Amino acid sequence: MSMTSEKHIAVLGAGPAGLMAAWELVEAGYQVTILDRDDHVGGMCATQTFKGQHGEYRFDFGGHRFITKNPKLLAFVDELMGDELLYAQRKSVIRYRGRIYQYPLAMLDLIKNAPLPLLVGGAIDLGKQLFKTKPQDQSTVSFAEWIESRFGTTLYKHFFEGYTAKLWGIDPAFLSGDWASQRISLMDLKDVARRLLPGRRSSVRTYARQYRYPKWGFGQLYTRLAEELEKKGVKIVLNSDVCGLAFDANNRIQAVEYRHQGEVNTLSCDEVISTLPLPLMCQLTGFDSGLEFRSLRFMNMPMETENISDNTWQYLSDPEILGTRLQEPKRRSSYMAPEGRSSVMIEIPCNKGDEVWTMEGDSLQQRVFRDLESLGVDSKLATGEYFTSYTEHAYPLMDMTYQAKREKAIAHLSQFDNLIMTGRQGTFRYIFTDTAMEMGMMAAQSIIDGKDRRREIFDFRNEKTVIEVQSVA
Repeated sequence: MSMTSEKHIAVLGAGPAGLMAAWELVEAGYQVTILDRDDHVGGMCATQTFKGQHGEYRFDFGGHRFITKNPKLLAFVDELMGDELLYAQRKSVIRYRGRIYQYPLAMLDLIKNAPLPLLVGGAIDLGKQLFKTKPQDQSTVSFAEWIESRFGTTLYKHFFEGYTAKLWGIDPAFLSGDWASQRISLMDLKDVARRLLPGRRSSVRTYARQYRYPKWGFGQLYTRLAEELEKKGVKIVLNSDVCGLAFDANNRIQAVEYRHQGEVNTLSCDEVISTLPLPLMCQLTGFDSGLEFRSLRFMNMPMETENISDNTWQYLSDPEILGTRLQEPKRRSSYMAPEGRSSVMIEIPCNKGDEVWTMEGDSLQQRVFRDLESLGVDSKLATGEYFTSYTEHAYPLMDMTYQAKREKAIAHLSQFDNLIMTGRQGTFRYIFTDTAMEMGMMAAQSIIDGKDRRREIFDFRNEKTVIEVQSVA
């Protein structure tokens, strides 16, 4: 029996990073057990099925799609999914003050749709910007400063301020500029103007329109991966909430304690790969990081109509509308709703335990109906059925103090030699699915070849460009 096969690795969390870590480890001959507190795999990338009166509807936790620059990862996913991996086209719009704007912005569309003050203000801002220098280091400036310096006050007020405040629940002046630099692909107003000129093919990076998407919802990718892992002998224990860690004299983790069916169980292990939220992992090891997440609640509703619109999603920028995005799952795959019907999913930012989080489902549905009416979607098209779901750790809260807190958390956890943090929640980074999968593979690889890659994983893909733009698909 080889040395590796006796080594037992505990993987905490069965999301994209945890499952990919397990894959690499089991392929290299390790014994692997995955613990997850949910009753399903996939974490935030899972798909839930709702049995309605007209058939089955499927809803993801948010808007996922598969885009990657990594040919190895694409080949892996292609092989895993076979014919069940479809191509989809993305079309999205911004809704603001009763108007609809193409996203990304386009000149003719803006001229046609924007109110005059916006066009005049934008032109004046552009003139000013030709003579101003921009702050380069986004880590020291707020989101508000970063956007205003690049896009001007007019566009900031129209397209960014209300939406961002709603998404984060804090004033954008207290939000780190990191968020903007990782999410917004255009550099500044001059770029916008250049791209908007008719007939100009600018080299500006912009969002990928085509992407891959599994036939039965994004979560199908992870249920399939979990099935393959179990065939290879990986043990996946669901409904298991990690509640403690046992250490030896050298600060190494010897065992993971978890609650399962009302009992506390102990899992002995040689190494731990954790995708649990960074602040939670700190708590389990006796340290308060002060880091927080922003949560999401979803209102998912079947609709008595074939199509709501031709948009994959609509950004809802009005502050008085509860949600930040309206999505129609069917736009990703026609199999997400019964034939001839559709559904909508409203994404509502909140904090665990607040008014939105605790609101009675019926009241929330009535509130969402009013918002839909204001957007021109007839709420009488709804069947009346709904179900609501939650994601507690949706977005790492990148306020102006987060970087210092994150560094302290990393320093605290790095004293435990056989603990590797990875994935979106585990590294407290806003990353996309493919990056989370790559991070899981890196964590496994560092165990396989005995090289400490923890800093590299924490900083992985932290480049100053938008991650979503180039894609081998």
